[in-house]
Amino acid sequence: MAEEVDGIFIYRQLATIEEDSNLVEIYSHLAESEQRHVDLWQKELAKLGADNSLPEPSMRAKVLMWVARKFSPDLVLPVIKAFESDAASMYVGDSVAELEMLPADEASHARVFAALEGSSGVSGNMISRLEQRHSSLTSRDTLRAGVLGSSDGLVSNMLLVAGFAGANPSQETVVLAGLAGLLAGSVSMGLGEWISVTTTREAAQAQIAIEMEELRLDPDAEKLELELIYRAKGVSAENAQMLVESIFQNPANARDTMVREELGINLNDIGSPWKAALSSFLLFSIGAIIPVIPFLFGNSTAHVLFAGGLCAIALFALGSLVTLLTGQSILKSGFRQMAIGVSIASVTFAIGWAIESTFSL
Repeated sequence: MAEEVDGIFIYRQLATIEEDSNLVEIYSHLAESEQRHVDLWQKELAKLGADNSLPEPSMRAKVLMWVARKFSPDLVLPVIKAFESDAASMYVGDSVAELEMLPADEASHARVFAALEGSSGVSGNMISRLEQRHSSLTSRDTLRAGVLGSSDGLVSNMLLVAGFAGANPSQETVVLAGLAGLLAGSVSMGLGEWISVTTTREAAQAQIAIEMEELRLDPDAEKLELELIYRAKGVSAENAQMLVESIFQNPANARDTMVREELGINLNDIGSPWKAALSSFLLFSIGAIIPVIPFLFGNSTAHVLFAGGLCAIALFALGSLVTLLTGQSILKSGFRQMAIGVSIASVTFAIGWAIESTFSL
């Protein structure tokens, strides 16, 4: 009950501090929700014959609101979001709280604060621009994954092959080491990616199932929560209500929107674990085969130098591709990548040569 008293105090204080009428209404709604929780715990304490008088707000809550008044409410939003998340966890497993949907309420409050924290009341046009920016970042992430996957294959197998080549074994030994490194690395990368994406998708599906149950049990509360999230992003009360009503006319639409806005989940963004595994396997293999190619034709000094030159060119190319993400100089990024890769490969070559010399003695 003391935690809920703090919540009421914080929300009412924020409502008096804020000048934006939209945010004032949001905080007032949250305070009303917390008041319902306080009423519940007062009744439960009364049933036990215990003292159910309301305590004073805690020093923590008072200090937070002092910071909000003196500086900015934005400074305390992450802290309040954490409080709400903790409250949701605290109520899980409590039969009284779960019957009255308190964990769902607290989780809802945390999501509203996440929207406030991320947007600070931005306008609809700004949201549109942010969404466009998100789309462009998605394509950049794809390019980033491709560059890093190929780079992992190239660098790891280049060092392996360089170490073997330094020991000056037979051609077959170098090729075998290179192909073994390629196969081991690409399978490891592919399997790791498959596990990662599968786990992410399954966890997302579990969260979606919980959200759908909440939507089935209390659709009005979910509507209100979605309205508050849109209003926290800067949409007017009237437009937020109209938008939510329109969304909820189609059950599939309502489901997808609630999942996206409340949970921040889009299964399409997670993708297929098999596609992710295959792409990781192929990208790593493409990079890893480069240092092996010259040794398919021999194992002389010329082949070693040719392999070094080929890897240097590949490193420069990958470093140059990174500039599409960073906007830096192509020459600077390319030569930096090439210098680092060739230097480390030279060290592993020298280690291989030293081992061969030692054991030859």
